Amino acid sequence: MSKQRKVALRLGRLNDTAHWRIKEEATRQLLAGKLSLDQLSESEVEYEARQKGVDMRIGLDIAALAFKRQVDQIVLIAGDADFVPAAKLARREGIDFILDPMWAPIPDDLLVHIDGLRSTCPKPPVRHAG
Repeated sequence: MSKQRKVALRLGRLNDTAHWRIKEEATRQLLAGKLSLDQLSESEVEYEARQKGVDMRIGLDIAALAFKRQVDQIVLIAGDADFVPAAKLARREGIDFILDPMWAPIPDDLLVHIDGLRSTCPKPPVRHAG
């Protein structure tokens, strides 16, 4: 993706607190005595890791592009409310700000600070529990 024309890919780094975690429903069942540790399956455990620094880098890029008037439109592929200040700044500077959340729900406070909303990747199928 980083080699695509007019695309800037920003990668962060994983923080030091990554860990394995028992999913919420399995935790409830364990605490209620409906499930024992021996009965846990792989699907009830997940690896949780968070990136650090990506939002800041993207926000600085948005600000620089807006202040230097280098673009007319920014398409942000995200859905995080951390981008509200960057979206507001870009729009105040006259940049058309489009958000592609890849079908994920987005917070209302971000929704009010964008000019358009579109998801260009195929919509994932609905997964049913069980």
